[in-house]
Amino acid sequence: MSAISKDEVARVAALARVALTDEEVTRLAGELDAVASSFARVTSVVTPDLPATSHPVPLTNVLREDVPGPTLDVEELLAGAPASEDSMFLVPQILGEDSAS
Repeated sequence: MSAISKDEVARVAALARVALTDEEVTRLAGELDAVASSFARVTSVVTPDLPATSHPVPLTNVLREDVPGPTLDVEELLAGAPASEDSMFLVPQILGEDSAS
């Protein structure tokens, strides 16, 4: 794979509107070239019989069963609220009143 040049790094930085010093451009050119070389090495060992993976080990969700449990009483819940009305929390209105919709 061809080396990533300092000119390419400077051009992409300019497109992204990122200000880089000459030292940063030089350092990033080397780092990006190393990353591109690593991808090239991985790509070179890919064969049709090798399945594509996104992780080296299988991932599984670790979730508990969703089992209903005891809940709080409405009055108990609303006891800690600054304001309530008709068994609901009363909050300040933040949107305009468009009840016609």
